[in-house]
Amino acid sequence: MKGRWILVGVSAAALLPVIGLLLVVFWMGFWQSGPGEPVIYTLNHYRNILTDSFTYKTLLNTLGFASITVAVSLFFAIPVAWLVERTDLPGKEVIFTLMAIGTLVPTFFTAMGWVFLLHPRIGVVNKFLVNTFGLAETPFNIASIIGMGWVEGLGLSSLAFIMVVATYRTMDPALEEAARVHGLKTWRILRHITLPLTFPGILAAAIYIFTIGLSAFEVPAIIGMSNKIFTFSTFIFYKMQPLEELPNYGVAGAVSSLLIALALLLSWWYFKVLRYSSRYAVVTGRGYRPKLVELGRRGRACAWVFLGGFFVVAKLLPFLLLTWAALLTYFQPPSWAALSQVSLRNFYGLPWDLLFSGARNTLLLMVAVPTLTLILCTAISWVILRSELKSRVAFDALAFLPHAVPSIILAIAAVFAALFLLRDIIPLYGTLSILVLVYTVSRISFATRIINNSLAQIHPELEEAAFAGGLRVLQVMRKILIPLLKPALVYAWLWMALLCYRELTMASVLVTNQNNVTLPMIVWGLWLGGSLNQAAAANLVILAFMLPAVLLYLIFGRRSRLEEAL
Repeated sequence: MKGRWILVGVSAAALLPVIGLLLVVFWMGFWQSGPGEPVIYTLNHYRNILTDSFTYKTLLNTLGFASITVAVSLFFAIPVAWLVERTDLPGKEVIFTLMAIGTLVPTFFTAMGWVFLLHPRIGVVNKFLVNTFGLAETPFNIASIIGMGWVEGLGLSSLAFIMVVATYRTMDPALEEAARVHGLKTWRILRHITLPLTFPGILAAAIYIFTIGLSAFEVPAIIGMSNKIFTFSTFIFYKMQPLEELPNYGVAGAVSSLLIALALLLSWWYFKVLRYSSRYAVVTGRGYRPKLVELGRRGRACAWVFLGGFFVVAKLLPFLLLTWAALLTYFQPPSWAALSQVSLRNFYGLPWDLLFSGARNTLLLMVAVPTLTLILCTAISWVILRSELKSRVAFDALAFLPHAVPSIILAIAAVFAALFLLRDIIPLYGTLSILVLVYTVSRISFATRIINNSLAQIHPELEEAAFAGGLRVLQVMRKILIPLLKPALVYAWLWMALLCYRELTMASVLVTNQNNVTLPMIVWGLWLGGSLNQAAAANLVILAFMLPAVLLYLIFGRRSRLEEAL
């Protein structure tokens, strides 16, 4: 095939930064020198973290936080998925849309709302209960591992729903209906048939969410760091942002290496679960439609109470508290006296020049990163699925690595490389280019998975006919594959653009000045500086800026997925 090696070369060039950043992380773990000093290698960093009790405390915090995150997200996701796919509950499309929007809401937004709601010192609920019942101490503490896991779990429940609902949608309900014919009640059917059949999908979702929890940064940073509660991600950030000394790249690299090993182990388990999930499947015809469970009036009422409670707790309460905080000079519980102090002073006092600069940079990232990622990942997917290279399995494995590696680690490796390896070759440090590079690398896994799934549905005979007619590979890509892949590409582009808009984890390491500041970093800076009410106001401004992008996603992304299905 003429032109094949161009796509292979593009794919290899796209995956080289993935390998390079991982090698930099492992190298950092053995690196002891300071800036401008001769390079010295040592095992002291690994020795220190493995013999330090704080490391094991941080490990327990991280595992506890990730476990609670999984429990909370599945507690809400599984019932909602069952109601949407297996019952006659009305308004399913609205529920699905709200859950999809929930995946787009920045996690730091809800985290700040929960601080105003349940913080032991300023939390509205705690103050109300103490004043009303004369309690000696506050009953709730969001600044704890349980509280942090609760907030992260609520934030990830929408993602868990999307994963679990696919399991319910593809499962053949023949056994459920047979059990119903034999007189089993709904709860016994759920316990003995539905949950066992969907167990692999639920377990896969649990592992996936647990992997995210291991590397989650926003909730532990906003809620935990100020209360000296560290997880691995905030511990690495702390070592990279010291107040009185130089960043400790060696310790950050050693801890990152351990976290990478743990994430890779979980990823291996995740794929193993998916591989053996067919043992639980009951295959039926494509046109088969199951009988929906009839909830009845009482069942529908209970379902809507559960759904309403979930949306109020997960999204509405944090939003209301954040809005209330944004309208006050200093935070205080709602009251008639406080209502008289409501004003737009925090909005007027925002650093608007910085916000517009951040909006410009964020918009550039939203355009550049998805576009560049899709160009590279289309080439990678073609090599994986269409080329006959023996090494295409290696391309697929490397393309998945950015998902397994926590994004904050990729950002740290990029900063280290920009400062010490590429400083005299390519000036990346403190520029917007370094954000484009790292954001693109981190999205390779997501984009290749979407394009792989869509490309696998296109029969190769179309391309073979074009090759027989004398067309080159790039012409076939432009005239045949790209038009057929358009729905998936539009969906992936919009999704990645929104992810760039809300990205804080990588930005917290990569943003160093006003030239590459992003909107989430402005909120983070105000929060770290103690301007909590201004941070709340800035958060609302960012959400307002985000609305047009969300509407585009709901309109064009939904249409693209429909076109792809047809």
